[in-house]
Amino acid sequence: MVKELERVTGVPVVHICTIVPISLTVGANRIVPAVAIPHPLGKPDLPPEEEKVLRKKIVLKALNAITTPVEEQTVFTEPQLW
Repeated sequence: MVKELERVTGVPVVHICTIVPISLTVGANRIVPAVAIPHPLGKPDLPPEEEKVLRKKIVLKALNAITTPVEEQTVFTEPQLW
C-alpha cells in the first residue's frame, strides 16, 4: 500500500513497521522499524516520560526518512531505542 501511495501521488511515504521483512516483501521504499506489534510507537512498561522520548525518536527517524531521497528500499536503522 505505501509503495502504491508513493507511486500514484508522488509524495514520499514512510512505513513504520514492527516486522521489517514483511515491509521489504511488499516493496515499501522507506522503512522505519517500530517497537512491537501491539505497541508500534511505544512501550507501555516504560515510565511515561521515557516512553514519550522513545516515541519522539521513532517519529523523528520517520521524518528524516521521508526527507531522504532513495533509489531502492531503505531501512532506516540506528542503535535500538528500546
